[in-house]
Amino acid sequence: MQARILSLFAGIAARHRRDPHRIAVIGLLVGAALVTAGLVGSKPVEARRSAVPIEITLKPGHQLPQGDRLVTADQRAAPHGSDGFQTTTVTISRGDNMSLVFARAGLSGADLQALLDVDLAAEALRDVFPGQTLRFTTDEGHRLIELRFAKSPTETTLFRKEGTGFRMLSELKEPEVREAFRHAVVQSSLFEAGIDSGVSHATILELANVFGGVIDFALDPRKGDVFSVLYEERYVDGEKIGEGDIIAAEYINDGRRYSAYRFVDSSGRPGYFSTDGVSMRKAFLRAPLDFTRVTSNFNMRRMHPIARVVRPHRGVDYGAPTGTPVYSSGDGRVLESGFSRSNGNFVFVKHDGNIVTRYLHLHKRLVKKGQRVDQGQTIGTVGATGLATGPHLHYEFLVDGTHRNPRSILDRLPRARSLNGSELASFKARISGIDNQLAQFTKAWELAIASNDDR
Repeated sequence: MQARILSLFAGIAARHRRDPHRIAVIGLLVGAALVTAGLVGSKPVEARRSAVPIEITLKPGHQLPQGDRLVTADQRAAPHGSDGFQTTTVTISRGDNMSLVFARAGLSGADLQALLDVDLAAEALRDVFPGQTLRFTTDEGHRLIELRFAKSPTETTLFRKEGTGFRMLSELKEPEVREAFRHAVVQSSLFEAGIDSGVSHATILELANVFGGVIDFALDPRKGDVFSVLYEERYVDGEKIGEGDIIAAEYINDGRRYSAYRFVDSSGRPGYFSTDGVSMRKAFLRAPLDFTRVTSNFNMRRMHPIARVVRPHRGVDYGAPTGTPVYSSGDGRVLESGFSRSNGNFVFVKHDGNIVTRYLHLHKRLVKKGQRVDQGQTIGTVGATGLATGPHLHYEFLVDGTHRNPRSILDRLPRARSLNGSELASFKARISGIDNQLAQFTKAWELAIASNDDR
């Protein structure tokens, strides 16, 4: 997901390269999305129970709190409901170690060691990062009774005194799931229309994934396109903590309507299907990278920009900044992953049906020969290696060894999997109610817009 959000920013930046202020604003939005989605973080650190003190390092992407960082203390109810116990809250700062944190709470190294004697305690405590708070509860003799900290909005880790030692527990909260609806008209891009309508970056990317088998978001979107999306929002204690699955979505592209509905089949596999039960996940993506621009189409009589001779252009060029993620357009196995003078870094993927896709001029190759890859898996990044005038991806599609136009061949390949029998009946029953919801929401949105226009 992180790679796709970065790809999204790269594409937008390319379109607005003459407007650095706009690029900076979009960059701040994307950075905020990475932090909110929890996609920016450090690699897991192996816990060592004997390490005292335990260092707590600042995880990338998290900001330190502003203002007073001193310990605050108040009288609250004890863990088991008795009065007279003191609760001390410590906010973690940059460079803290656990011994220092315990000292600020008025506790000793012996109290810390008592916690470290619990299996997996050190690993759990290493999950604390600056800006988080630890809540210590002590008895009348200032002996530690309980320590707790929220790992996430839905999970709290706590150490509770039991006998002569401590026991580590987890408290889990089940998020409340609410439905949300957004409707927007595309003026410049799906990304900007989604942001303007209040859709998160993650849901915009998921929306692009849902329709990625039928719409090429590098070429197909038009000004005036319309999309609607019904999706889940998750709340804990009345606060929104994130977004869940897309329930249903509709995209009208140049007057053509595409609808998609989430459905879990009899084997437990979730997927998105059109109104007639055909999977939205086609055998191949319309484009192997997100929200970019086509700089050169399939053309058997193109003038080569470097050799200056008429030479067939047996693929499609997607212009994008260096480092933009490139995805395998379908499931398959890496046929070749290497370098040549003309192609630069390249990856070839073999798919079922005697189909091969090729990805040339990569900055980096992220897969090896013989490796299995899934549709949408990042296999490399855009570059300008080999005979290339600038950073771009050259993408080829071969059937039985013959180059075919990637933009048109997909419509002639076998159709995607379809639901049938009892599954189709269940699917039809499910989407009938969702269709009514979408229609009602859309009508309400149109009335609201009309009302605003009359003012």
